[in-house]
Amino acid sequence: MDKGAESSGSDRASDWSRFLKSRYKKEIGELAREYPHRRSLYIDYREVEKFGKIGITLADELLENPGKVLEDVWDAIKTNQMIRTKDGKEPRGINIRFRNLPQKVGIRQIRSDDINRFISIEGILRKTTEVRPRVVEAVFKCPAGHFTQKKQKYGKFIEPEGCATDGCTFKKLELLPKRSKFVDSQKLRVQESPEGLRGGEQPQTLDIDVTDDLAGQVAPGDRVIINGVLRSMQRIVRGEKSTVFDIFLECNSIEMQEKEFEEVEIDEKAEDEIKQLSSDPMIYRKITHSIAPTIYGTEDVKEAIALQLFGGIAKEMPDGSHLRGDIHVLLVGDPGIAKSQLLRYVVKLSPRAIYTSGQSSTSAGLTATAVKDEFGEGRWTLEAGALVLADMGVAAVDEMDKMSKEDRSALHEAMEQQTISVAKAGITATLKSRCALLGAANPKYGRFDLYGDIGDQINLLPSLLSRFDLIFIMTDQPEQRRDLAIAEHILAAHGIGELIAQHRKSPIPGVTEEYIEQQLIPVKPEIDPVLFRKYVAYAKRSCFPILSDEADEALKTYYLRLRGLAEPNKAVPVTARQIEALIRLAEASARIRLSNTIDKSDAERVIHIVDACLRQIAYDAKTGTFDIDKIATGISKEKRDIVRVIKDAIRDIGGEGGRASIEQVIETASQKGFAREKVREGIDMLLRNGEAMEPKNGIIQLI
Repeated sequence: MDKGAESSGSDRASDWSRFLKSRYKKEIGELAREYPHRRSLYIDYREVEKFGKIGITLADELLENPGKVLEDVWDAIKTNQMIRTKDGKEPRGINIRFRNLPQKVGIRQIRSDDINRFISIEGILRKTTEVRPRVVEAVFKCPAGHFTQKKQKYGKFIEPEGCATDGCTFKKLELLPKRSKFVDSQKLRVQESPEGLRGGEQPQTLDIDVTDDLAGQVAPGDRVIINGVLRSMQRIVRGEKSTVFDIFLECNSIEMQEKEFEEVEIDEKAEDEIKQLSSDPMIYRKITHSIAPTIYGTEDVKEAIALQLFGGIAKEMPDGSHLRGDIHVLLVGDPGIAKSQLLRYVVKLSPRAIYTSGQSSTSAGLTATAVKDEFGEGRWTLEAGALVLADMGVAAVDEMDKMSKEDRSALHEAMEQQTISVAKAGITATLKSRCALLGAANPKYGRFDLYGDIGDQINLLPSLLSRFDLIFIMTDQPEQRRDLAIAEHILAAHGIGELIAQHRKSPIPGVTEEYIEQQLIPVKPEIDPVLFRKYVAYAKRSCFPILSDEADEALKTYYLRLRGLAEPNKAVPVTARQIEALIRLAEASARIRLSNTIDKSDAERVIHIVDACLRQIAYDAKTGTFDIDKIATGISKEKRDIVRVIKDAIRDIGGEGGRASIEQVIETASQKGFAREKVREGIDMLLRNGEAMEPKNGIIQLI
């Protein structure tokens, strides 16, 4: 029996040596030259499978009995002396690593049958500990001078019961770190990808044990595929052994998932459908109508969201600076206008997206946090938040106005630089958060006052508002024709929903599937959500359009026309941020058509959208011009002028540091052409901001 097992082992070793000699000669040669800097031989699982009949047996054996296979491969290398170092010696400790496994197991699908099998999982790195040496072979010395070796496993340190030398009775031995063998080790915690989760499920995690040259290669927020052997370890609760075991993955190899949207698989059939769609002249209408079809109207908002999903092109400049390609959109509107519904729908459509509500998010939950727990053996470790997990996708943040000031300021860096810097508990790190932000907020006083100042009504800092490429004001104005259409649309949607629910419970005579399909047309997306996701992923992966001269000219002309509205002392109509937004939107518009050039039609489309936005947020009806300062600084040009005139008037009347009658100040300022109520507002603003005080009623004094 033993002989048979031995011979099958040597057979396997000879099979592996045949495989390595025919497929991996070059890699083995490189490894021999670069040893000890390179200590790992990477073998592609698919190559093993393709190696004739025996290849399939070897591949299957790897999955079922990985420990034995790794020894067989090592034996094959050793017996055939495949690797020789420069000084002709045989290298010790070469790692055999397998990658490219065909099947991935979901973290929540891992069961007890998988223990000791070779599996592959994918997910996002949630936490990592620092790299530390771990003893794998401990050497002990007894008082008589004998040496005893003891191999160590993961987890608890095992000491020998006594000296291993015959006749020696010493039980107390001393560990010799100098003679012991150590290996670099690190612990990782991987969380399953948010894409595959159904709403409300808590993402599950798995701990990974990483050793040797794999340690220290990855950081929190990275998307990875990890191949390795699933191991179990008995739980010890308050010193007592439990019957429940904990699992961890003994890592064999790590594959980085840096490729954009590779997890969205697009077969040839889907690719043909996508190409066919892109050449459809009605593609923009189709895409707009495929976003939240149950919500009536808001076409301009849906078009902007479509552009946001496709996104512009991120550019890396030769000087190392990074220009973002992601488009940020903010929806500010009256309650009950279906903002949250739009946000949730976008999360469904984007290949990678995370939804979070501002009211329940802290800055740590959005960005990253330092945690001290048993995972890092009581040390501080970094944990990635929502914006890091939405890297390369869309982060939908609802109720942004309900967030605390500190939490909102965490968004600044994430929106412009697309990174998140953490300096907490002695950890200084920068994580990537290349995501488009789709925000929703309610007006400060519940509803919009169309005649009031817009900057006063949005409860967000001007510095944050100026980072949004598009800001939509969604008001709920009663208008008979539109209201009737909305009512009909909602009633039709509910009616068909009721019909389906009833038909499922007990089939209604005369109601066929075709009839239901017919009724569903108004609320059915023109492009199926599954295909839509593939379309977005395909466009982002393969389409990088270039500005044509006509589009370039159109964007330049529009920008200069807006800037030209300003005279030296007039309001600044738009800033350079708006031209950047125009370029990003034009790139997204060309991507929707899968075009390699940005045409004049793209430029005109985005000019129309941006113009509509600016008219809502920055138009000064009084002067008939745009004033971006309303949003960018929170104080319009007119307000700044009034404040200056008021301050001058106080100084003129009361002298430096003197007092002046408020009535007199209003009189003086109104003579310079300002309306009395505007001057009164300006005085209130000075008092509110602490720049002036009212020592007694009706008297104002500058501070």
